[in-house]
Amino acid sequence: MQNKGYPADWLYQLKQKNNIVSIIGRYVHLEKRGNRYWACCPFHNEKTPSFSVSEDEGFFYCFGCKESGDVLSFVMKYESCDFADAVKILAKNANMEVPEFTGDKEIIEKRHKKERILKLLDETYKHYQENLALPSAKPAQDYIQSRLFTDQEVKDFKMGYSISWSEMIDHLLKKGFTYQEMVDAGVAQKKDNSYYDVMAQRLIFPIFNSLNECIGFSARVLGQSDFAKYKNTAETLVFQKGRVVFAINLVKALKQKGELDKIIIVEGQIDVIAMHRAGFKSTVACMGTALTKENAHELKKISNNVVLCFDGDGAGVKATLRSIDILKDEGFNVTIVSLPDKHDPDEVLKEYGKDYLNDLINNALPVTDYLIKYEQGNYNLEKPDEKGKFALQALKHVAKLKSNSEEEPYLDKLRALTGIPIDILRRDLQKIKGEKEEKKSDKNITDSVLISRENGNIKAIKFILSSLIYDKDFVNDKIDYSKLLPKYSQIIEKAKEHLPISSYFDYFIVEDNPLLKDCINFNFVEYQENGKRYFEECLWNIASQELVKKQYELTELYKQCEDSAKRMEIMQKLSDISKSLREKKLEDFYVR
Repeated sequence: MQNKGYPADWLYQLKQKNNIVSIIGRYVHLEKRGNRYWACCPFHNEKTPSFSVSEDEGFFYCFGCKESGDVLSFVMKYESCDFADAVKILAKNANMEVPEFTGDKEIIEKRHKKERILKLLDETYKHYQENLALPSAKPAQDYIQSRLFTDQEVKDFKMGYSISWSEMIDHLLKKGFTYQEMVDAGVAQKKDNSYYDVMAQRLIFPIFNSLNECIGFSARVLGQSDFAKYKNTAETLVFQKGRVVFAINLVKALKQKGELDKIIIVEGQIDVIAMHRAGFKSTVACMGTALTKENAHELKKISNNVVLCFDGDGAGVKATLRSIDILKDEGFNVTIVSLPDKHDPDEVLKEYGKDYLNDLINNALPVTDYLIKYEQGNYNLEKPDEKGKFALQALKHVAKLKSNSEEEPYLDKLRALTGIPIDILRRDLQKIKGEKEEKKSDKNITDSVLISRENGNIKAIKFILSSLIYDKDFVNDKIDYSKLLPKYSQIIEKAKEHLPISSYFDYFIVEDNPLLKDCINFNFVEYQENGKRYFEECLWNIASQELVKKQYELTELYKQCEDSAKRMEIMQKLSDISKSLREKKLEDFYVR
């Protein structure tokens, strides 16, 4: 048990002033049904709402993916931030002063280090911005002019310039930061006993997270150079490349204004800026062309609709194919734009104009159409053997669809492209689906061997603890539950305080305690009529095991005991236990 680094009574007040329905309602659309609020879960893909919020108890639970927690847990999950950051967000909302963090020494040190890094990065990007206006920043100013960046774009994307190898280092030293902090933030490196700015003499693009905090930089070399054209901040405590989405802060702001219907993903920062200039304000880019599961998870919190708009070259096509499964697995509605050969979005806008690109985006292909078109480009449909190979490859994509009604239009399309009769295409499709099901079945059999079933003992413990937590009226007040279940005494002691359910998240790390999590989310619906009887059965199930265990221990003690008086005493205890077992008596576990 722990207090998460803040006083439990203060956390209680924080949650009282941040109504869970109001806070979650800012992120997802909630509808009230009965005494709960419901929505489609923001943490997994679903069409029928199974995400419920209890205002009275102050916690949420998804019956689909089993995610649950209090208002702090929700902010942590949705904003991808740690507990202390979630506390700051809610404290700011409630206009409450945050008390000093008093967690474990290691946690305090890590927290302090993170805060210093963020403070340093904030100072760094603002100073880069100031540098951009200096006469010595002429190379950057010329580049900005050549790319037709407007003053508003320079301001919106907070562009800056690194003047030299040492200027930023000297500035940060004057601001009270150490060399080690600069290295930890990814701003500096050491060479030949001196430190240098890793982004030296480059145009700077600060990178912000969804909380609008600067977490790193991407920088472009200016003029001819042996160095790589773009350079990104190295991995740090706050910057993990696979999680970063460039311009996610701007797109999130767009959503908060109710002006977001889809996210457009391009390959690079320059393309993002060009797209924003042309009015496509919902455009983002991942760090590099490789979209990751973490990227998808971040984007899913903002919109369910994604348009892939990667470059019209081989690398862009490969990036698109890699991204499709990641996005579909995350539950996105995905459409794909095919740009003209060897063109990126910036070049398309310059050469063809924004109306042309807007038409491409509005007519972006659904995933299956795109994949069929891609496969079509790999085969010569004038040749019968290649026609058949194409059909089989295309059918593998059709087989991923979830219903016959979705499949039928594509079977018609393949028949038109290949001339293969539709009944043959349908048979091949069923064969492919059958092979998929067979593999899935084999995997399920393997998994079932690895996963042990929950035994009756654990089920009984869960029901007892859940009943105590929810203060059910059939709970037997005569029982000393800490004596019956000593392993769970901390939970039991808190249950005696009749706390709101949300308070358990203040005292325990619920995510790391699967049994407690199951108890908090326990569904009593099926026990409405027989809850009291089942509770008594669970009590006896646990009590009888404890009695049998004690019986065995006393029997072993009796065998070793040579003192006749003590042997008589042990015999009496054994007799009492036998009687309790025969008559199902619980007196041994009564409160004394």
